[in-house]
Amino acid sequence: MAILVYAEHDNAHLKSETSKMINAAGQMGGDIHVLVAGENCQAIAEDAAKIAGVQKVIVADAAAYKDQLAENIADLVLEVGEGYSHILAAATTTGKNFMPRVAALLDVAQISDIIAVESGDTFVRPIYAGNAIATVQSEDNVKVITVRASAFDASAEQDAAPVEASGSVIESAKSEFVSQELTESERPELTAADVIISGGRGMQNGDNFALLNGIADKLGAAIGASRAAVDAGFVPNDMQVGQTGKIVAPQLYIAVGISGAIQHLAGMKDSKVIVAINKDEEAPIFQVADYGLVGDLFEVLPELESSL
Repeated sequence: MAILVYAEHDNAHLKSETSKMINAAGQMGGDIHVLVAGENCQAIAEDAAKIAGVQKVIVADAAAYKDQLAENIADLVLEVGEGYSHILAAATTTGKNFMPRVAALLDVAQISDIIAVESGDTFVRPIYAGNAIATVQSEDNVKVITVRASAFDASAEQDAAPVEASGSVIESAKSEFVSQELTESERPELTAADVIISGGRGMQNGDNFALLNGIADKLGAAIGASRAAVDAGFVPNDMQVGQTGKIVAPQLYIAVGISGAIQHLAGMKDSKVIVAINKDEEAPIFQVADYGLVGDLFEVLPELESSL
């Protein structure tokens, strides 16, 4: 049994999701090989080779893979992945884009968003927006799996495994990359941050989100928001944490003025420590919080910042 893990990266850096996926793959048993597809990505392949548990890294370095278009990557994974019992990718924008194509072309059922591994064919995943946890067993010859990386710890390091080049260059004429607009910020990326402070409808307007800046600066935190705050136009949607936003599991999550709707809880309830600040003592957020403070956020936030 051998497992192929598709590396998550941005053509400049290997993302932490890769190391966490390799931890998940290690719990399934069998050799672990990593596929790195991109342009000028040899250094990324060498970084992947140093993750504990990896036996081999396969690098597909070509202009066709620079933007990781779903058609190109799916065809590459099918070719490279022939003979593997498991194919894994992160449950991110990239993984969710190409992995269903891989599953369809293999005529198997994709197992999405796993948060635990019980054996090589049995996995645990959330359903109904995280309100229930399902244990699923697959009888397919090839298990096509996306991994919620935030549910797993990163793997340690090892001496570098061998890196070999893939001669395949598959370029589809069905789509082409046009452009992308990326939000630039000096703060950590939400999905990778160890500390996150998020604001909700209780912030009342977008200007009041400035109250979170000083605390975020002192804690080295990313700033997020609930869907209610995004829908109200307080902040842009790239800050949204929740089922239809970003799934996070930081060491510390501070929820400010967030009631705790199911949609939001689905995106952050796996955080290691949850702190809630809300003036409504009956707010559902307090049911999942490790620490709760009932009070007016406009009084609490300045006091918290000055105390840090």
